[in-house]
Amino acid sequence: MEREERLRSKRWYKAVLILLKIMPMLLALLDIANTAVGFLGIECHWLTYFGGVSFLTLAFLYLTSYVFGFCRYHRMFLHYVVITNVISIADFEFGIPVTNLSLLGIHSMLLGSLLFLVLYFYRTERCCIA
Repeated sequence: MEREERLRSKRWYKAVLILLKIMPMLLALLDIANTAVGFLGIECHWLTYFGGVSFLTLAFLYLTSYVFGFCRYHRMFLHYVVITNVISIADFEFGIPVTNLSLLGIHSMLLGSLLFLVLYFYRTERCCIA
């Protein structure tokens, strides 16, 4: 019985690690999709339901990325989500004095920077755990 429980525990541990690894990527992908459809004028609430994340959740994901020794490129997706959330909150609360096209340009530059840094860190670190 003890062996089966250890195997089950190892499976759960591995499943949690895999989920923690891909969750920042999924959040960033849903954030990108939400931004894109928002600029096209399409209301897509389910993207917010699944991809919307609070700063407390982001703090937890940052903490677990350090505890489990994830590479810097895993945190780049979290950085992207934090920056886009701050921009969206600032625009909603205070109104950023730029046009929608300029705001789309800002989001596009952030996305390009994210992709560049993710590839750079992935290429230079190669330290990921399985």
